[in-house]
Amino acid sequence: MDQLAVPPKFVTRLLRLDGLAVLVASVAAFAFVGGNWWLFSLLILAPDLAFLTIPLGTATMAKVYDVVHSYALPFILGAIGLGSGIGWMLPVALIWAAHIGADRALGYGLKYPEAIETTHLGLIGRTRKAARANAR
Repeated sequence: MDQLAVPPKFVTRLLRLDGLAVLVASVAAFAFVGGNWWLFSLLILAPDLAFLTIPLGTATMAKVYDVVHSYALPFILGAIGLGSGIGWMLPVALIWAAHIGADRALGYGLKYPEAIETTHLGLIGRTRKAARANAR
C-alpha cells in the first residue's frame, strides 16, 4: 500500500472540534424539538451497522460507511422532515448527525477504501498504535 497522507495535527484537532460542535448542537436541537430519548438511545449507534458490509470487501465497506457517515444524508432527511411536517424525520436526522459528530470528535473519520484503519482524520486502531511505536 502506498503511503497515505496523514493530516497535520492542527487540521485533525479542528475537524474533531467541528464534530464536537455538531454533536452538541444536534443533541441540543433534539432536546429543543422534544425528541424521545428512548429513540435516541436506540438509534445513536445505528449508522455503525455499515460495518456489516465488511464481507463485501473493505473498499465496499468503506464506501457504505462513508456515505452513512456523511452529513449530507441526515441534512437532507431533516430538511424533508421540516418541509413536509413528517414528524419522525427531524429527530432521526438529529440523532444521525449526533452520531457522526461524536465519531468525528473521537477521531473516527471517513474511511479510505485501501485501508479502513486510515481515515481523513488520520490512523485509528492497531494501525495508529503501530505507527506510534515505529515513530519512537
